[in-house]
Amino acid sequence: MAISLFDMLKIGIGPSSSHTVGPMAAARRYVRGLRKNGRLTDVARVDIQLYGSLGATGKGHGTGPAVLMGLEGHRPDRIDPEMLPPRVEAIRNEGRLCLNGEHSISFNEAEDLTYHRKETLPYHPNGMKFTAFDDTGAVIRERTYYSVGGGFVVDEKAAGADRIVEDKTPLPYRFKSGAELLQQCDTHNLSIAEVMMANEQVWRSESEIREGILHIWQVMQECVQNGIRNEGILPGGLKVKRRAASLYALLMAADRKDLISPSLSAMDWVNLYALAVNEENAAGGRMVTAPTNGAAGIIPAVLHYYWNWCPEADEEGVIRFLLTAAAIGILFKENASISGAEVGCQGEVGSACAMAAAGLAAATGGSPRQVENAAEIGMEHHLGLTCDPIGGLVQVPCIERNAVGAVKAINAAVMALRGNGEHFVSLDKVIRTMRDTGRDMLDKYKETSRGGLAVNVIEC
Repeated sequence: MAISLFDMLKIGIGPSSSHTVGPMAAARRYVRGLRKNGRLTDVARVDIQLYGSLGATGKGHGTGPAVLMGLEGHRPDRIDPEMLPPRVEAIRNEGRLCLNGEHSISFNEAEDLTYHRKETLPYHPNGMKFTAFDDTGAVIRERTYYSVGGGFVVDEKAAGADRIVEDKTPLPYRFKSGAELLQQCDTHNLSIAEVMMANEQVWRSESEIREGILHIWQVMQECVQNGIRNEGILPGGLKVKRRAASLYALLMAADRKDLISPSLSAMDWVNLYALAVNEENAAGGRMVTAPTNGAAGIIPAVLHYYWNWCPEADEEGVIRFLLTAAAIGILFKENASISGAEVGCQGEVGSACAMAAAGLAAATGGSPRQVENAAEIGMEHHLGLTCDPIGGLVQVPCIERNAVGAVKAINAAVMALRGNGEHFVSLDKVIRTMRDTGRDMLDKYKETSRGGLAVNVIEC
């Protein structure tokens, strides 16, 4: 199967790629299928069933509103985050849903949208089922979809095989493991970024790829700036206060003496970048799944570190960074998982840390083996990390966890660049270990809010 950089790094809205971006895309796919079959105007009612992690934490993750927007024809990468809350409120107040933006039906959320907190569908914890009925009650179309992490969506047929949409596009430099990726680099005397750029050109021209990558970088920058500007309390009921704006004011006050030491000032900024992104995510703002929304702050934070703190930073370095990060993300996607509901937060924050570490190492002149080493270090020290969001919200511990992961990524890149690329544990072995650890992990620690901090904080 072939996966593009633009599959790994999608533009979407918060608070979750698996619970918001994926379900919105699935709902849109479903309703467009009705239209394609000529049955859209026959629909009198749509029934939505959310299972597994979607059922357990979907309310806190905004899954219901995302599905409604998808059924109305909106795309995650194009929807205006500001219009979503009032439109959902209008649907609830008026009791009407406009399928694909053209066919209005009655809608009662209490009856037509069900969260199954303890029931899971086969193949993946993030399952959802859509059923459309005509005015006689007869079923028009029924489909099951799985949101498998990072905004990727598959239907029931694909779920039984590889769980991602199969793209059989032939690539000039195909790789399915870290070892194969390094072999391609050695054989053809290419960097990892050059391998990815060549592969991307089966879908787009080089100029389109560069333009698209720089657009992703622009969205990341805008997300940080939005996070810095916005203040107040995050939605959801936990009353978590946004901190990025006040931290920015503190760091901008040059005469402040309360930094731990001058040498740590760069890390304070990295913390700020990550907090800003993930506060925006928690508030339902626009960001880039990198590779997921729950871990969306790590790559932008490390990329901002590169841009603002590395002396020779330029746009070519940004392009190398994101091409390399995407290559590492593909390895996690193909050989393990980037879904917290499937393998815990090690699959989200851990993979994002590895991607960011690799990207920074590449952007600052690292060899392919140093890059692979950086990714391995970044992942190795997230093994076993659980996903236990308090209240089912992508806030605690998720926001701070991104800041910590970003700092870890920088340190991983530094450690790798101080070596020659030789190391004891390979990236492939770490990815395999993450996959196996996720399989062994109890379900209550995999984005269900039934274990860990999610229950102990409330009990205390």
